[in-house]
Amino acid sequence: MKHQTDNPIAKAKKASETETQGSRGAAIAGHLAALATILIWGTTFISTKVLLTGFQPVEILFFRFVMGFAALLIVCPRRLKKTTSRQELIFAAAGLCGVCLYYLLENVALTYTLASNVGVIISAAPFFTALLSHFFLKEGEGLRPRFFAGFLTAMIGIGLISFHGSALSLNPAGDLLALLAAFLWACYSILTGRAGSERLSGNPERHPEKAL
Repeated sequence: MKHQTDNPIAKAKKASETETQGSRGAAIAGHLAALATILIWGTTFISTKVLLTGFQPVEILFFRFVMGFAALLIVCPRRLKKTTSRQELIFAAAGLCGVCLYYLLENVALTYTLASNVGVIISAAPFFTALLSHFFLKEGEGLRPRFFAGFLTAMIGIGLISFHGSALSLNPAGDLLALLAAFLWACYSILTGRAGSERLSGNPERHPEKAL
C-alpha cells in the first residue's frame, strides 16, 4: 500500500501551497521594505535641511554617496557581468539623472525653500514617471481621467499633511528646482527600467533560445 505522500496529486497540492506561502512571504517582505524606504526617505528632507547649515549642497552629495557606495560594496561586492555598451550608457545616464543631478538639485532647492515644499513637490515624481512611461515605453493602460484624479487626490493629501499648522510659503527658485529634481527622478526610473529589461532580454539563462 502506497503512502499518501506518494500520490502525485497530493505532491502537486503541497508544492502549490508551498509556492503560495513563499509568494505571500515575499509580498509581505516587499511591503515592509517599501514602508521602511518611505520612512527613511521622509527623513532626508529634514536631515538635509539641517546639514545645509554647516555643509554645501555638493559636500552633502559627496558624503552621501561615498557612504552609499561603501554600503553597496559590502552588500554586493560583485560587478555586473555580460553588459553591453548600450546597457553601460543607460546605466551612466541613469546615474547622472537619479544619483547626481536629482540629489544635487534637491539639496540646492532646500537652500531656497522649505523642506515641506520640497517634500510635496518631489511627490510629483510618480506623475512624471507615468507620463514618460506612457509616451516613451508605451506601457500601462493609458493616462485615463482616474489616473489624474488619483494623483490630484494624493497630492492634496500630502499637502495637507506637510503644511498642517504652517502657512504656505512659495519660493519660485527653490520650488522650480525641486520640480526639476522630480522630473529627473522620473527619468532615472525609466532608464533603470529600460536597463533592467534589456539585461533580462539578453540573459541566456532567462531566454535560452537566444543563446542558440
